[in-house]
Amino acid sequence: MKKSFFSFFLVLFLSGSVFAQEEVSQEKEKDNSINAQFTEMIDDANNYQEYKVVKQFKLTQLQKNTVQELESLNKTIKASSDTIQNQRKEIAKLQQKLDGTNEDLASITQEKDDIQFLGVATNKGSYQTTMWVIILTLVLILLFFIYKFKNSNVLTKEARKNLAENEADFEEFRKMSLEKQQKLGRMLQDEKNKQANKS
Repeated sequence: MKKSFFSFFLVLFLSGSVFAQEEVSQEKEKDNSINAQFTEMIDDANNYQEYKVVKQFKLTQLQKNTVQELESLNKTIKASSDTIQNQRKEIAKLQQKLDGTNEDLASITQEKDDIQFLGVATNKGSYQTTMWVIILTLVLILLFFIYKFKNSNVLTKEARKNLAENEADFEEFRKMSLEKQQKLGRMLQDEKNKQANKS
């Protein structure tokens, strides 16, 4: 009930203020940007408690202007997109020409700088780079295997040490178990002897 009451007064104040402010706003020099139109509409709106009362005519006009602005921007975007597409096609053509020129240049340079390596024509710089890469790879592999060997050797020694310790512990445990078993056997025999003496 309160909401509908406030809504009624809001509409009433808005429509009253719209007619009064139309003439004043038309006389002002207009900035046609959407932001300026929003600012003008808010400035021209009446206040009702914490609300702004805006004329329906202003909202409709702002909506129309916004749609027109969006359509204009969409046309600009489409035109820009078409221009970009055309530029991309032109760039692709130029890139093809550049690639062809680069291939010709590479072919000429390759014929000048090639050497035969395992029956294959190879660039001198590539040959040297390949050789150094192979040497470095082999050195790295050798270092890796040395590291693995040392690591395995350490692990083997540690495992042997642990095995020896475990065997010693097991032997100690076996001796203790045997002594315990013998002790229990003697106790059982003593108990049997006592029982036999009693009877």
